Amino acid sequence: MADNRDQPPAIPGTGPVTSEYYKTDSALPERFQHPDWFQGYGQGTKQKGQENPMYQTTSVWSYGAREPSVHTMPTKYKGKSQKFSQHLGQAGMYRNRSLNTTVDKTYHDHHMH
Repeated sequence: MADNRDQPPAIPGTGPVTSEYYKTDSALPERFQHPDWFQGYGQGTKQKGQENPMYQTTSVWSYGAREPSVHTMPTKYKGKSQKFSQHLGQAGMYRNRSLNTTVDKTYHDHHMH
């Protein structure tokens, strides 16, 4: 009997789990444990001949062509700290309040003479 654990499930969330195959980091977000939660891959949205040959690359057909699997999911996750952004949100953006020494242009309406 064939092993069907690598086949996409009929119901999202019931398929293989990444940690069943690989040692995963404890901080790994749940979405990476369940690759079948990702939708829209492998749909074949581009028809052959529709792409502009001027911008064609070797990955035009390969990127996003296959659905994610437990073998393509990350096993570690190192999220970035939001400390700087949180402080900036509370304190506000930097504003240059230095002395402006530029001469302002005067705008005259010459059509009124």
